[in-house]
Amino acid sequence: MARLGGWTGYRVGKWRHELRRQQRWLVIELEPTPGAQRQCTGCGQAVVAIHDWTMRRIRELPVFGAPVELHVPRLRLACQGCGPRLEQLDWLDPHARVTRRLADSVARLCAVTSVLHAARWHGIDWKTAKAIDWRALERDLGPVDLEGVRRIAMDEFAIQKGHRYATVVVDVERKRVLWVGRGRSRVEIRPFFERLGPARCARIEAVAMDMNTAFDLEVRQHCPNARVVYDLFHVVAKYGREVIGRVRVDAANQLRHDKPARRVVKRAHWLLLRNPRRLKEAEHIRLDEVLAANRPLMTAYVMKEQLKALWNAPTAWAWRAAWKQWLRHAQESGIPALTHFAQCLKPYWRGILSRVRWPLHTGLLEGINNKIKVIKRIAYGYRDDAYFFLKIRAAFPGVG
Repeated sequence: MARLGGWTGYRVGKWRHELRRQQRWLVIELEPTPGAQRQCTGCGQAVVAIHDWTMRRIRELPVFGAPVELHVPRLRLACQGCGPRLEQLDWLDPHARVTRRLADSVARLCAVTSVLHAARWHGIDWKTAKAIDWRALERDLGPVDLEGVRRIAMDEFAIQKGHRYATVVVDVERKRVLWVGRGRSRVEIRPFFERLGPARCARIEAVAMDMNTAFDLEVRQHCPNARVVYDLFHVVAKYGREVIGRVRVDAANQLRHDKPARRVVKRAHWLLLRNPRRLKEAEHIRLDEVLAANRPLMTAYVMKEQLKALWNAPTAWAWRAAWKQWLRHAQESGIPALTHFAQCLKPYWRGILSRVRWPLHTGLLEGINNKIKVIKRIAYGYRDDAYFFLKIRAAFPGVG
């Protein structure tokens, strides 16, 4: 049994069964193996003299479905260099109440389910399971390696109800999470750049983001050589909300006396926002009918496709010509929502132009945000930000 358990330095003295809360427990009493070499936890040197010992109850993995409790005489060695120190064991951490084998099982289970379910499965307190998982995450992840980071992406995600957000920063090249912090203001994201340091900030070449002013200003302040690249998805999504959505509602209001036509326009919301290459043949026919029936809606839709084309310009000169043409068409359209959107987009032209040189996007961050939602849903939320952010880092450790 001692060899099977792998309790190095100890042998089985006695064992018995106990009935606790209508459950049968296996209790194993261990005793030190005579002549075994013992090491000090302080210096790692071999020590023969024993200062004293205390009996500890340690949880072990179940045997044939029965929970196991070890009674271990925890030795303190009389080390000449360190003084009285605990004996170093490869199967039990200092001051731990569970073996490393059980702790590894709990950590593996916490990676795929909630802490509460992992604790119930092993019959331990959920706080103990959380502490085990936390230590395992810190040990496996270690400090974030910020060397060699050249291209990053930043985005926020909802952490709680009531417009409470956190920010995640990702290394685009190695696909790993570099930093997660609560908030999305300049002050709240500044710790990342402070941790990065002036030298590493100077090596940042490009930063992908949505049109978040706080992100933009903070990057320009700390990363003098970085180019800000605005993500196509966020700009087009904003265009869909503020322009196409507004024009569609106005068109539907003008058709309030023609209920069939009004119904067709109102039901075309997602049809107008979807990528035309993903539409089925029947959906293409419906889209053509909607656009043919309303000229402003047709104009807004065509301008959306031209806006998307700006992110695929082959050269800076081609981009500049397409940009000026798009602004002119927006101004001449006579559609208030489109004109207003174009005026608001003007100050961000450098971030759109940067896409020609740096083909970055925040698609990886959108995938990370979806995974974050799954992590939150599995655990029904997290009370501790530090633990939650460790779980996010563990989900995206990177490649290469």
